[in-house]
Amino acid sequence: MKNNQQKMRFVAVGGFNTLIDIGLLFALKTLGLPVITANLISTTIAFCFSFFANKKYTFKSTDTNVKREIILFTIVTLFGLWVLQSVVIKLLTTIVPQELSDDAVLLGAKLIATVVTMIWNYVMYSRFVFVKDKYK
Repeated sequence: MKNNQQKMRFVAVGGFNTLIDIGLLFALKTLGLPVITANLISTTIAFCFSFFANKKYTFKSTDTNVKREIILFTIVTLFGLWVLQSVVIKLLTTIVPQELSDDAVLLGAKLIATVVTMIWNYVMYSRFVFVKDKYK
């Protein structure tokens, strides 16, 4: 039961994190910032929120070695975003029949890649990043 609650907290943090990212992106763009600058700011703030919310709320980590957690969190998250998502998207957009719209295939591939990355992040965060007493 505790593990299910943790998973639900993880999904909630991820959803809120996505809202922060998208909300800030569009707010900053509306304020006149270039899209790339707005995106860099919104993703950085969302990334920081994600780290602290997952540390304190999702996994309830009390590890005082925050530097280790930040480094591992960054490696796990970036690997998921850059490597796993790219591989899944490339694979799915290559094997899906060409009769479908490119946009529909890409959207479907991105959604599946996001789920794969979410699972990856949860497993890696729970086993290596926010572990209780393992690295103290």
